[in-house]
Amino acid sequence: MRHLRRMWRDWPCYALLAVVWLLATLRVLVDPTPRLPILFNVTPSLPYWVAIVDYGAHGVARGDYVIFAFRGDAVTHFPGLRGQPFFKRVAGVAGDLVTVREHRVFVNGTDMGMAKRFATVSRLALEPIAATVIPAGYLYMQGLNADSFDSRYRLCGLVAQRDVLAVVRPLF
Repeated sequence: MRHLRRMWRDWPCYALLAVVWLLATLRVLVDPTPRLPILFNVTPSLPYWVAIVDYGAHGVARGDYVIFAFRGDAVTHFPGLRGQPFFKRVAGVAGDLVTVREHRVFVNGTDMGMAKRFATVSRLALEPIAATVIPAGYLYMQGLNADSFDSRYRLCGLVAQRDVLAVVRPLF
């Protein structure tokens, strides 16, 4: 009975924990209304918590943070990923050279990180992206977390510019 009274007294703390859990479950909460284009990032994949979302952005440049609809080959293994919004940084644009040396991926000689051999959760075998010159209309996407599922992997691959939903301008 004493525990129930304490829970009743501390209900705002439990409510806050429930909201944090819900946001962590949702991973990224995006408000699509033009009046309030705010993004709240609750994942460790990018270092920003709040950002302005520009849904009408024209042109994407290297270094921009974007939200894109996932259409990579991973949808053959995980159909629920089709169209799922991903939040990443543009690390390569048309004309950039992608090379791979022993599972380490480079864009124009800049190290993009090691491509893991297996997915962390599903244990699915992963292969690094094939060496290529990024064609017109495509982008190389990079997460800032070493465990990010991004263009380092063949199952993610390059992202078509038409799949970019918005450019994100980090606030803090």
